[in-house]
Amino acid sequence: MKKILTFFFCVIVSSAIAFEKETTFNKELFDKAQSDGKVVVVSSWIKYCSSCAGQMKILKEAKNDGKLNDIKFDNIEYFSFDVTNKNIADLFNVQYQTTLLIFKNNEEVYRSLGETTKNLIYEAIKSSI
Repeated sequence: MKKILTFFFCVIVSSAIAFEKETTFNKELFDKAQSDGKVVVVSSWIKYCSSCAGQMKILKEAKNDGKLNDIKFDNIEYFSFDVTNKNIADLFNVQYQTTLLIFKNNEEVYRSLGETTKNLIYEAIKSSI
């Protein structure tokens, strides 16, 4: 019985993590943000990935109230996508979930795989401003 309850708990937790994720990437909005001179942050995720959820939580914080040492993260656009979406994954040459990309002046200036440390993610964004 204990194994069954543990299994159901894991399924419920995994479903909750998966529920928080959504694809917000749109090629037209991505191109517009770049042509407007914005820094663009793109992250990839997959349905049952807890590190993806952690990374997305940090990026949401950066978007909503992000600042590092009083440097405000404005003029930034944030996008995310399900890595199983082959069209978007191929566009960015992304093969794995929890990939974080940052673009500035129409160039990729940062790429990491599996980064979920808030300070490191914030530093990467800061260095791109």
